[in-house]
Amino acid sequence: MFRQMRRFKQQMPEEVCYEMLREGKRGVLAVNGDNGYPYAMPLDFLYDEESGNIYFHGAKAGYKIDALRKSDKVCFVLRDEVGTPSEDWWLNYRSVIIFGRIHFMEQSEESDKILRRLGLKYYPTPESVEKVMKSSASRTQMLKLEIEHITGKYVQEE
Repeated sequence: MFRQMRRFKQQMPEEVCYEMLREGKRGVLAVNGDNGYPYAMPLDFLYDEESGNIYFHGAKAGYKIDALRKSDKVCFVLRDEVGTPSEDWWLNYRSVIIFGRIHFMEQSEESDKILRRLGLKYYPTPESVEKVMKSSASRTQMLKLEIEHITGKYVQEE
């Protein structure tokens, strides 16, 4: 169903892809937008090893939500810089590309638990997470990405 990587010698092992998901801070989610144009946006995320899903949060209305209601198929991309040799033009990095389907989560104990974990990944203290959740959790849409295909690549430009 999904294409094989053309430059297969640069393909990362799947366990390295999941390591990047565990450690990554932000990625880019691409959805099927209006008039056949893709729509991509940088997002914070939480990868849950137990379920194997990726979670996002956002407003309950907007372009992203409208696009996801039309098509649940998405692509999520992570990239990190491994390093650039000093004074050289090239860049070495790793990237992960994930294809999957988004599911809207109803607000529940489960979604609040995931939102709290997501907040703890980015906010400095548990108290700051609780403060934000108290004021905005009811207005937050949680999204679950079920991974269907994942590939990663080492890029070493020279």
